[in-house]
Amino acid sequence: MWGHYRENSSMYKRTPSRDYSNLEDVEDNSDLLDNCMDKETSSPSWKLSLPHVLVATISSFLFGYHLGVVNEPLESISMDLGFSGNTLAEGLVVSICLGGALVGCLLSGWIADGVGRRRAFQLSALPIIIGASMSAATNNLFGMLVGRLFVGTGLGLGPPVAALYVTEVSPAFVRGTYGAFIQIATCFGLLGALFIGIPVKEISGWWRVCFWVSNIPAALLALAMFFCAESPHWLFKQGRITEAEAEFERLLGVSEAKFAISQLSKVDRGDDTDSVKLSELLRGHHSKVVFIGSTLFALQQLSGINAVFYFSSTVFKRAGVPSDFANVCIGMANLTGSIISMVLMDKLGRKVLLFWSFFGMAISMILQATGASSLVPNLGALYVSVGGMLLFVFTFALGAGPVPGLLLTEIFPGRIRAKAMAFCMSVHWVINFFVGLLFLRLLEKLGPQLLYSMFATFCMTAVIFVKRNVVETKGKSLQEIEIALLPQE
Repeated sequence: MWGHYRENSSMYKRTPSRDYSNLEDVEDNSDLLDNCMDKETSSPSWKLSLPHVLVATISSFLFGYHLGVVNEPLESISMDLGFSGNTLAEGLVVSICLGGALVGCLLSGWIADGVGRRRAFQLSALPIIIGASMSAATNNLFGMLVGRLFVGTGLGLGPPVAALYVTEVSPAFVRGTYGAFIQIATCFGLLGALFIGIPVKEISGWWRVCFWVSNIPAALLALAMFFCAESPHWLFKQGRITEAEAEFERLLGVSEAKFAISQLSKVDRGDDTDSVKLSELLRGHHSKVVFIGSTLFALQQLSGINAVFYFSSTVFKRAGVPSDFANVCIGMANLTGSIISMVLMDKLGRKVLLFWSFFGMAISMILQATGASSLVPNLGALYVSVGGMLLFVFTFALGAGPVPGLLLTEIFPGRIRAKAMAFCMSVHWVINFFVGLLFLRLLEKLGPQLLYSMFATFCMTAVIFVKRNVVETKGKSLQEIEIALLPQE
């Protein structure tokens, strides 16, 4: 099939639109694709693209930092701003970021396609700086909420653009490794927020410092992007072929640039300047791949991961473990899993990590449900619950955390990549919001045993879904993946 496509480079223009029912062709033809790569091009140096990827992951660091920045200081914030004891207000300070993130995420595809990936990063940094400054300087609840809303808008814009950018500037043979950097940077952001917040109980007003400090990496992101390469895929879509080739030379080396451009030409359909409508994503011939992406993000959130992150301190406190030490344990489990994922992503592949990650999360939730039952003695139940929680976070970081964002940017065709990613990540934010909103109520009504069993069921559903629907993209260039997914006559 691969040779057939290479001989007919304009087939995409002539072939009528159909469902992506042949997604499995990527796996069936992996040997042919690999052989083609070996003949056509050697692996470019990973060192050329690494600095650009590292700058992009600053947005992921900010994402993790602002998700965790109010956890420890929330009590001090509520006392200083006069809403101590008002659980609704405290919940809004934590969760209003999600509303802003949904707005930013919905706009991310159009912004990234309209002004380019680099400027989209810079635009994401702007509301973060404004919002963090407002939160740090405010003397009332309203100012805090408006600041958090601004920050959320930037947080919603940054991660989809980071996934796009890292995918589009990375050589195929290290794209998985570089994609895992996004998750690792998020872990460092969470840990950074934890450590910055440690003095908050001893130093009056320290929570303001926690917000001010976040402006440093945000400003660094905005400034450093002036010196980073623009996505050659975006430049090519704009018809700026010479600039795209120049950026490929910066990222892959001179010897690889012409081959990369020739590969892009094979999937150029001549209609990239057309606007992508929402109806095309939901009902057009791209709907199959968009459905896969949306379902992956939905199952990621329905697994219960954010419920674990939000309420892990309660479980550890029952075991007599201080909350700050509990947060460090969760953070280290997350970071360790992310680092292992980085090592394995381009060796085992995306599908393998995703499959076993969800399977491990299901086992972990079963342990949690067992710990919550009356079958286990009290002390044993606490150890089982704590162990299950740490195992859950660790296995999540192995695959279910980092893989969906990377995998989807790989399998989405270039024409719809930014907007389809924005749509799928919006599903992530909506379900994240409802899980956070309803978790405590469901825990109260259903009990921990039944609720954890429900999460385990969603994890096993994800295992089956991954087995049946997810394709392997390890080692393939974006152009090879797109050609392999083209509708056939």
